[in-house]
Amino acid sequence: MQANKDSDGGWRTFVWNSEKKEFLGRTGSSWLKIFLFYVIFYGCLAGIFIGTIQALLLTLSNYKPTYQDRVAPPGLSHTPRSEKSEIAFSLSDASSYKKYTDAMTKFLKKYDDDKQTDQMKFEDCGGKCQLMPERFLKCRDTNCAVCCSLAHVVTLLRMSLSLCFQPPMNNSVEEFLLPKLKPNLIPIFCKNKREEDADKIGEIKFFGLGEGFPLQYYPYYGKLLHPQYLQPLVAIQFNNLTLNEELRIECKVFGENIGYSEKDRYQGRFDVKFNIAS
Repeated sequence: MQANKDSDGGWRTFVWNSEKKEFLGRTGSSWLKIFLFYVIFYGCLAGIFIGTIQALLLTLSNYKPTYQDRVAPPGLSHTPRSEKSEIAFSLSDASSYKKYTDAMTKFLKKYDDDKQTDQMKFEDCGGKCQLMPERFLKCRDTNCAVCCSLAHVVTLLRMSLSLCFQPPMNNSVEEFLLPKLKPNLIPIFCKNKREEDADKIGEIKFFGLGEGFPLQYYPYYGKLLHPQYLQPLVAIQFNNLTLNEELRIECKVFGENIGYSEKDRYQGRFDVKFNIAS
C-alpha cells in the first residue's frame, strides 16, 4: 500500500511540483524559452517556404506558360463523342440515337444566336464570323441535324485548344487536296480508313466557314485574354452510308506543325467506326 502511495506521489510530482514550481519537469521560464524557440524556428521555415513560392511565381506569367516544349500538337475531336470509337444506332429505333442528338443539342447551346450578339466579343469579317449553328448545320432542313435520319450522319469537328498555337498554312499537303486549298484556312479531309470501304461511304459535305478551320481564330491566348472565345466548328455530313455494315472513316487536319501519332488516335486526326442498322 505504501509503495502505491509513493508511486502515485511520484507521478503527481512530475506533473506539478509545487516546491520547485515545475510543470512536467520544467519551470515557466523554461517552457517560455522552448515556445519562443519553436515559434522562431517554424516561422523561419514558413518564411523560406513562402519566399521560394513567391520567387517561383515571379517567373510565371498569367497569360503564357513559361515552358511549352512538351505540349503536344493539337488534337482533332468530334461531337457527339463515340464510345470506344464507334457510333452505332438503328434507323428504326429512335431511342438508339437519342443520346447522340441530345449530346449535339447540349453542345450547341453555347453557340446560340442570343449568346453571340455582343459585337465587342465577336469579329465582323465582311459577313459574320459568329459561329451560329445555322452556319454549319444548313442541313437541318433535311432533318439530318438529328444525326440519323435518311442514313445521314452529322458530326461536329473542333481542334483542341493549345495556348498560343499558330498553325501555318501547309504547302505540302497531298496533291489531291491542292485544288481545295483556300487562303487562311486549315484544311480538313475525311475518307475511308479501309480500302474496302471506298465505295460505301457516299458523299461527304462540309458546313461551316469553309472546309476547315479559319486561321483568324488562332492563336488562342487563354481565358484571361479570350474570356468569350468559342472554338470554330466544322460540321461534316456523311451521306448515304452503307447500312448494316461496319465502316471506318478517318478525318485529318493539315498544317505544317500538326503531327500525327499512332499512339494517340486524336492527335491531328481521328477515326471513328460507324455501324448503322436499317
